[in-house]
Amino acid sequence: MSPRDTPAWRYAAWCLEEGDGAVGSYVKKQAAAWLAIARGGSAEAYVCEKSLRAVYALLALMSHPDLGRPLSESIEGYAHLLIAATLCTKSREGDPPRRRHYHTAVLEIGRKNFKTFNSAIIIILLMLTSPPGSRFFSVAPDMALASEVMLAVRKIIRASPALSRGGSFEALRSEVRCRATDSSYMPLAYSNHSMDGRQASAFVADEAGAMDPYPMEAMRSSQLALRNRLGIVISTRYPNDCNGMLDEIDKSKKVLDGLLDDRRFSLLYEPDEALLKGDAWQTDDRIIMQANPAAASNPEILRSLLARREDAVLYENKRENFLCKHCNIHFRGLGAEGFVEIDRVRACRAEPDPAFWRGRRAFIGLDLSLTEDNTAVAVVARDGELIRAKAWGFVPAAKIREKSARENLDYARLIARGDCFACGDEVIGYPFVEAHIMGLPESMGIEIAMLGYDRMNAISTVQKLEAAGIECAEIKQHSSVLHPATKLLKESVLSGALRYEANLLLENNFANARCSEDSNLNKYVHKKRSAGKVDMVAALVNALHLLQQDELHGAPAPFEFAIIG
Repeated sequence: MSPRDTPAWRYAAWCLEEGDGAVGSYVKKQAAAWLAIARGGSAEAYVCEKSLRAVYALLALMSHPDLGRPLSESIEGYAHLLIAATLCTKSREGDPPRRRHYHTAVLEIGRKNFKTFNSAIIIILLMLTSPPGSRFFSVAPDMALASEVMLAVRKIIRASPALSRGGSFEALRSEVRCRATDSSYMPLAYSNHSMDGRQASAFVADEAGAMDPYPMEAMRSSQLALRNRLGIVISTRYPNDCNGMLDEIDKSKKVLDGLLDDRRFSLLYEPDEALLKGDAWQTDDRIIMQANPAAASNPEILRSLLARREDAVLYENKRENFLCKHCNIHFRGLGAEGFVEIDRVRACRAEPDPAFWRGRRAFIGLDLSLTEDNTAVAVVARDGELIRAKAWGFVPAAKIREKSARENLDYARLIARGDCFACGDEVIGYPFVEAHIMGLPESMGIEIAMLGYDRMNAISTVQKLEAAGIECAEIKQHSSVLHPATKLLKESVLSGALRYEANLLLENNFANARCSEDSNLNKYVHKKRSAGKVDMVAALVNALHLLQQDELHGAPAPFEFAIIG
């Protein structure tokens, strides 16, 4: 069976061709990436035709308990793509070379899209296609939700004579067993069961947004010795600010944006940030469509969602549920919007141009951190209508492995690329940072017009820089001060007037950045609400503040914009 003959291929192709805004940008990115593999364009992976035949033969034998039709004809397009990509995409490398390519699958999707039912389908397929003795688990916040997955598994088995006859499956109170493969499936409730001490050949985490990251990490820890492991994480958005799904979504976006390498397949059905302006959710149907793929093919679901939207517009107490569960909008976080789309940032990349900087009058922004955290330095200069920028990060040398695991970033790779430097030991080596700044006139050939800094943790370093002849100015980290430079940075990116030397850590900081407004509508990058480190963006804003002040006032003295006390 060729991938081109499958509903998965047709759905992925439709996602790319759809031009009315019903499909979000991250779903399009994943569809394009999988189609490239399915066309044979990947040196790492391929879509196995033998596995496709086996999976679709099993789907044809399984009946939908409500529709009475084979599942191969009655599940949604996104479910076809999730199943084919997760179970039939194989690795060309490794031992054995035919193991599953993706170790993780993430499905972020609104309610009423049959996600629990599709979780049950995947569990049954895993039980029928995996090696003998495999064990599978679903993880849910409590027994009520865990029972829903178990109930869906049992309903599908009962409705499918090919599965239920001859005792092929045995449904017990606490688990389901497949005699044909000697495999078993058990639902686990985070509130009732220990997640440790179980080896999961594969697991499905349902409603991950209602759990902290521990259940998923416990399941993954049990798979460390397995070569063909798989974890599937499924959820809608939840209003709480600390849950396991937020981390999964963030990591998936970084993979799809090319900022991180990881074997994960992600269908993120959420509205594009460009749609999340003001009260657009009250009238823009694209927000509903992008979060609810079933609505694209089921008019009844769409009508129901539109009716729920009317209630949410009229009644504030219904708003949180609608926005979180049906639109995948983090309602409590609406005050902190994304800063700039990473695709627009990457369009501003430029090749290194040492000749431009030689003899150039430039401004430096410094964002010093707590001693064990990241520090950043950025240099900006005017080039006609353009703004040229270059930035570096600094991390404690002994914290590289820990930070890489915690932030889902390969710091060793970034250091090797020259995007950041390791210095010091357990804490940042400030002398290294100071020497780097003092050496910029020689290494880049620039004239340092001024250096702007945040007072916190910077006094000692600034005193040394001033002793070396570098003029320094404190920049108060307040929205009223930072708004003009923040606005300039965003507008420069959107208009294509920014040119920065390629730096994956800087791009990661842009992807993490979240913007807030104060009561006077002044915008600023909010470090605490951002999705990760934003030190390099903060340093860039500090440098642009100096550039702006210079252009507005003509080489001002520090006291004209420094905040004292």
